[in-house]
Amino acid sequence: MGGQVGASAGSSSAAESKLRRYPPFVRFWLASTVSDFGTYITSVALSVLILVTMDGTALDQGLVNAARWAPYLLFGLVAGVWIDRLPRRTVLIGGDLGRGLILAGVALAAAAGLLSVPALIVLIFAFGVLALTSDAAYQSFLPQLVPRPLLTKANARLQQSDTVAQTTGGAVAGGLVALVTAPFALLLDAVSYFLSAAVLLTLERPSRAPVRSTQRLHRKVAEGLRWVYGHPYLTPLACSTHIWFIGSSILGTVLPAVVLNDLGLGAAGLGLIMGCAGIGAVIGTTVSTRAGHRLGTGKTMVMARIAQPMAIAVVALAPIVAGGTHSGESYGSPLQWTGDMWAAFALMGAGQLLFGGAMGVEGPLEMGFCQAVTPDSLLARMSATMRSVNRGMIVIGAPLGGLIATMAGAGTALWVSVAVLLLASLVLLGSRFRSARTEDQQLSDEEALTH
Repeated sequence: MGGQVGASAGSSSAAESKLRRYPPFVRFWLASTVSDFGTYITSVALSVLILVTMDGTALDQGLVNAARWAPYLLFGLVAGVWIDRLPRRTVLIGGDLGRGLILAGVALAAAAGLLSVPALIVLIFAFGVLALTSDAAYQSFLPQLVPRPLLTKANARLQQSDTVAQTTGGAVAGGLVALVTAPFALLLDAVSYFLSAAVLLTLERPSRAPVRSTQRLHRKVAEGLRWVYGHPYLTPLACSTHIWFIGSSILGTVLPAVVLNDLGLGAAGLGLIMGCAGIGAVIGTTVSTRAGHRLGTGKTMVMARIAQPMAIAVVALAPIVAGGTHSGESYGSPLQWTGDMWAAFALMGAGQLLFGGAMGVEGPLEMGFCQAVTPDSLLARMSATMRSVNRGMIVIGAPLGGLIATMAGAGTALWVSVAVLLLASLVLLGSRFRSARTEDQQLSDEEALTH
């Protein structure tokens, strides 16, 4: 056993060294990091825009969140087939440019006082369509940049930069929104997408041509579905993740409403709390690959998923500690917070730290496993199938979270999120996936191309 651990550690070190020898991946990593930074600024700015600037409700927040992910439910399976037929680099560049233009339009309309919730829903839906195509291309583009044995390491590096962006982006966004308003912060994200597109333009076209097939659309979609829901390990992973997205989307809708409206912690407080999740995620991604080698992919992911509902239970205690006495009153600066507000902030920060850490551990392992066991001809469809259903769960969970918060209170909605996340972890715990190891399942590059 000790020999195996030593070999795994040596393999991990060698993989890290080899990963730096692929300049296209390094530039791809840079483009992703730039875009991620802006995205987390928008997460704070958009919530403040809806709940404070536009005086919206938690249900409004849920509907906008649902619009963001509805394209995955409506077009996700078709998108995978479409991406198979197009140069993935071109799709990524077009997606970045289009999303930058949409966010710039939202920012300008909001600054001019012309933005309504229905108009925002339409614009965010269009944003989601472009995000859908980019996400499918993103997942299937990475295996064209690095060999399959390095996929887990590459995914870990991408997620580490994502979580660093989450840490700094959330905190910076809180300060920016407090100082210069939400629309200006949205403009920064628009600029980040333009910069990401510029970096992607420097990449050479991959040597692998897009997958061409005369097979009918419905058969190609069905093939992707059969692969995901017929695979002995991908099936339980997919089912658990679908449930997880319902719980996570309830949390994503309710948390900004609790912080901004119920606790009155302001944009700065929301940014700092989201930053705590980012710090946890940085720690989690740092140890993810090593934990996966030592304990196995399945066991590590099960432990991470069990930790997540425990983390949100800590978050759900915050409104109880605060006593709800600050509802409707917003404090722009932490210097104005009272003792019970600081206690609520501490609980939320600790819970988000643990939640982000668990997500950081499981993220690279899940992505690397899915890519490693899937042949190249099915990568886009596997990714589109998983993402379309996962994001489709947000279309259910986000409005549900807003509705529960409106009818029964945000605290109740947080506890519902805890229950759903716990169910997701139990589904994975009770399946054969808990014994999965990526290194035992992954295809070689030759097997992937000839499948």
